[in-house]
Amino acid sequence: VDAYFPFTEPSAELEVFYGGDWLEVLGCGVMRQEILTEGGSPEKRAWAFGLGLERLAMVLFEIPDIRLFWSEDERFLKQWKGANESNWRDLRFKSFSKYPAVFKDMAFWLPEDADYGGESNSIENNLCELIKDVGGDLVEEVKLIDEFTNPKIGKTSNCYRISYRSMERSLTNEEINALQDTTRDRVVEELKVELR
Repeated sequence: VDAYFPFTEPSAELEVFYGGDWLEVLGCGVMRQEILTEGGSPEKRAWAFGLGLERLAMVLFEIPDIRLFWSEDERFLKQWKGANESNWRDLRFKSFSKYPAVFKDMAFWLPEDADYGGESNSIENNLCELIKDVGGDLVEEVKLIDEFTNPKIGKTSNCYRISYRSMERSLTNEEINALQDTTRDRVVEELKVELR
């Protein structure tokens, strides 16, 4: 499918349908010419590829949160010690976060000149990047849960659900509300959307 990556145009990604959801496993594209020119090779063309091995491992070992791959938490790491070519097929992640997720929704009208076509999902990619910049490791998932176009005004609205979760502690409403307020302010300022 068409995709948006900041260093390639055109871009594409390979997705597989698994467990009732689409899972990105490969991203690729033609390197933007200005990058090659700045790198001293203006006459060249290049491709960039990225394979989502961690996403495949998430499916294979039932790991629910991609952030765990960058964790140094022993509760995660020790689950894979002793894995070898004869027993890896039997390994499954055993959840250890006893803390609940906190869900916050954010709905907004897309700007009329929204780049939701050629460089598909650039608003969504920028939104996810912005949310993760504000919330850091507390952001577990950002998911589009509703999209509609109001026929009277001809505007399109998107609603995203942000799930926050800590592996070490319960999150407070005050803490998450502060993150959400900052996120909402930055979304308006940086993405030029109108909150609903």
